[in-house]
Amino acid sequence: MSAIHATGLRRTFGATVAVDTLDLDVAAGEIFGLVGPDGAGKTTTMRMLTGILPPTAGTAEVVGFDVRHDSEHLKEHIGYMSQRFGLYPDLTVAENIGFYADIYSVPAAERAARTERLLGFSNLTPFKQRLAGNLSGGMKQKLGLACALIHTPRVLFLDEPTNGVDPVSRRDFWRILYQLVRDGVTIFVSTSYLDEAERCNRLALLHQGRLLGVGTPDEVKQMMPGSLLEVRTSEPRRTAALLREQLDGATVGLFGDRVHLVTKEPARAGARARELIAAAGFELLSLRPIEPSLEDVFVSVLAQQQEVAGAR
Repeated sequence: MSAIHATGLRRTFGATVAVDTLDLDVAAGEIFGLVGPDGAGKTTTMRMLTGILPPTAGTAEVVGFDVRHDSEHLKEHIGYMSQRFGLYPDLTVAENIGFYADIYSVPAAERAARTERLLGFSNLTPFKQRLAGNLSGGMKQKLGLACALIHTPRVLFLDEPTNGVDPVSRRDFWRILYQLVRDGVTIFVSTSYLDEAERCNRLALLHQGRLLGVGTPDEVKQMMPGSLLEVRTSEPRRTAALLREQLDGATVGLFGDRVHLVTKEPARAGARARELIAAAGFELLSLRPIEPSLEDVFVSVLAQQQEVAGAR
């Protein structure tokens, strides 16, 4: 059963196309990731699916409610945590949760039990009397999540929830999301962190409002055209620049101190890379085939799309 189903979803702002004919199908009880760089259309997509922003064209249903015509009823069944979730810094943790309980008309008889469960669930019980403005970034995100969950939504929308949060808090946040899925909540999360996308059951790659591919992380990795070679040298930046200029038929990316080559002819490209590096006087530390990450896939698929567009 689909928790979210969208067909031909499109949103324009004047002449700007923010989301271009998007088709999505999200199963109930899964973590679905919408992955892409800033400006890809992730927030616009999420705002349409939550009934906040009407689509210019296309249709979408979330837990059976049409996002265009039944948006008010839809909001009773979903939770939405935007990039700038509306916490009140001069209210305590418990008071913020209580405020959102009022907004969602949570029955008074259930509030205390739900609040205590969410505080324990997010490890915020020791801080329930602390002002929200005095919380760390990671704790604010957990409080935002607790507020979005106070009315027990069936689908939870999270717009880049760990942006700017430290790695430990990001890990804790995802641990909470896994528990929510075990409790039957469907999670639709957008992120620009491709390492986080690996944690999703399925994901969609989005760029400039267009869908590049959908599938499990392993399925998406199969989209990469060719093999991946990792090159380590004494001059990684200069090596990347050299190979981009001189190595035909390969996509070159710099990942920290390593250069990644995506090529359909790994033997030829590897031999040519060795020649170029030696001629430049750089020390070659290693050159080997490796398994691609989602970041590698995104870069290579995007380069392929740009080549096709340039050939038209």
